[in-house]
Amino acid sequence: MNMVTFGTLSQSAAFVAGLLAMVLLLTGMMRNDLRFIEAGRRVLIGVAVFTSMAAFALAWLFMNDNFQVEYVASYSDRALPLFYKATAFWAGQKGSLLFWAWVLSLYIALVAWNTRKETRMKNTPYIYLILAGTVSFFLLLLTTISSPFALLSFTPRDGQGLNPMLQNPGMIFHPPTLFLGYIGFTIPFAYAIAALISGRLDPDWLKKTRRWNILSWIFLTIGIILGGQWAYVELGWGGFWAWDPVENASFIPWLVSTAFIHTAIIQERRNIMKVWNMSLIALTFLTCIFGTYLVRSGILQSVHDFGATGLGGYFLVFMVVVALGSIILIAESYSHLRTRHSLESLLSRESTFLFNNVILLAIAFSTLFGTVFPLISEMVTGNKLSVGEPFFNQVNTPLFLLLLLITGLCPLISWRKASPDNLKKNFMLPFGLALVGGSTLAALGIREFYPLTAFTLAIFVSATILLEFIGGARARKKLTGEGLIVAFPRVIWKLRRRYGGYIVHFGVVLMVVGITGSTAFKQEKEATLEKGQSMDIGNYQLTYNDFTTFQDRNRTVYAATLGVVKNGKPAGDVMTERRYYINADQPTTEVSLRVTPLEDLYLTMPMIGKNHEITIRAAVNPLLFWGWIGSGLMVLGAVMAIIPAGTRRRST
Repeated sequence: MNMVTFGTLSQSAAFVAGLLAMVLLLTGMMRNDLRFIEAGRRVLIGVAVFTSMAAFALAWLFMNDNFQVEYVASYSDRALPLFYKATAFWAGQKGSLLFWAWVLSLYIALVAWNTRKETRMKNTPYIYLILAGTVSFFLLLLTTISSPFALLSFTPRDGQGLNPMLQNPGMIFHPPTLFLGYIGFTIPFAYAIAALISGRLDPDWLKKTRRWNILSWIFLTIGIILGGQWAYVELGWGGFWAWDPVENASFIPWLVSTAFIHTAIIQERRNIMKVWNMSLIALTFLTCIFGTYLVRSGILQSVHDFGATGLGGYFLVFMVVVALGSIILIAESYSHLRTRHSLESLLSRESTFLFNNVILLAIAFSTLFGTVFPLISEMVTGNKLSVGEPFFNQVNTPLFLLLLLITGLCPLISWRKASPDNLKKNFMLPFGLALVGGSTLAALGIREFYPLTAFTLAIFVSATILLEFIGGARARKKLTGEGLIVAFPRVIWKLRRRYGGYIVHFGVVLMVVGITGSTAFKQEKEATLEKGQSMDIGNYQLTYNDFTTFQDRNRTVYAATLGVVKNGKPAGDVMTERRYYINADQPTTEVSLRVTPLEDLYLTMPMIGKNHEITIRAAVNPLLFWGWIGSGLMVLGAVMAIIPAGTRRRST
């Protein structure tokens, strides 16, 4: 048996196993027979085994240059480095669909294993059934419409190669992490729907899926960050986010899931907002599927999509089924989800969480509206009109600033109801620091409204977070008698869920600083230079010193070396390149970066003349370094928040 047949049969076996699991689970539930449910659970693990075999087969075909396989011939060639041959697996639509089904099947197997002693519980069979149905949907598309193992009628001597823009380390990790995030939200969705069907609406499903929620959020965050980093260093336009439809499709579920993570805390503490949380988790899953639909439907133009793949209609139907099913189930359970408790005061921490949710969803809605506006305009006017970056910035920037303000206010307000004395005591210091910081920035020349407001709010939020850390350390010192230096790390580790959240918030503050600095104070300039000539930008002088040509693996490289002088002092050399890849029609422009905490010097070489005169496009992006640091802190804080608490020692 060759590997194509092996992969095709494995993929088909996975689909059959998915259907078999559904039949067994339904039979077990109808007959109330645990033997069938247990069999269905075991078959779900079998789905993961078969899907893993299919994934192995496709990877093997890439590694062995089997160009009779249409998918391999489309995304690889003999000259492609081994590393990128492995990552070409998910470079196209068919492979990424198999990757999705594979990861989902592994997640499901993990759930099936972890719940092996819970099959008697009323909601467990429903969880299995929803997961089996979801993975079977993806396997159905793979086996009937979009198989990565389809063969060409001939065997080409070489493949078409991988898009040069995808031959970047960022693209190795960006798609998988994004998929891991998208796919992970299937698990909490399954638990939530199972709770609605079975009537087990206690907070148990919420507690069991908390780590799934946050872990999926972490992967989605990493995926978005890596996508921004890839755009910054690969696309050569000097930015990291362009409100592209596919970028937006990843950002929308991130916003909704962020809202859910916050209000899930309220439900855990106060047992309220059950309807809201059910709606949010369903919406998170739906927006993840929407992102998949957008990439595969071809309805919108993006540098990231797969074009019209013929799968858009299937995903649309799947989304409609999920949306209607969720609405009906939530409506039917509404009376059971309602609670007698409610928010006691608008001046409470619970209220700030609610305001936080409203703003996050408003940003998600405006982003969704701007993304699908071309479709709306086409339906109404017959012309596909799109909205650009100014629309998103104009609508979302005030909302982001409001969200930052809420982030700072939240820790200062008590749970349930804040008293005037409490507000006065907690607000004075951070408010004073923000006032002094904002006034200082204004005196230094930052007078534009949005940058000045963003930096002032960043000071305010940082102060509130710092006070939380200091207050925690002091409380531990008082309780244990430890010194502040010892108490500080110990209280953070002891209450890592709480302080992990604050670290995430501080990461958001740094991201705001980086994004504001690099957009509001960006400098750009373009010039054509001959050897020995110079150009100035900001505090930099760039001198064209040398030009070289060389062969590097599957590409020919044309490189220019420029000497950098900053504030009149030599600051080394930088090299920027244009690369011509084998099997690629267009050259790529490689970015040269000189990164410091204060600013990035960003250079590209869009043109080379006959006599090696070069066109240099230069930019100075202030403070962007802190944006990347902030994104790392967001991930670090979230990881801290899901580390399990240690087992308490038994008292003797």
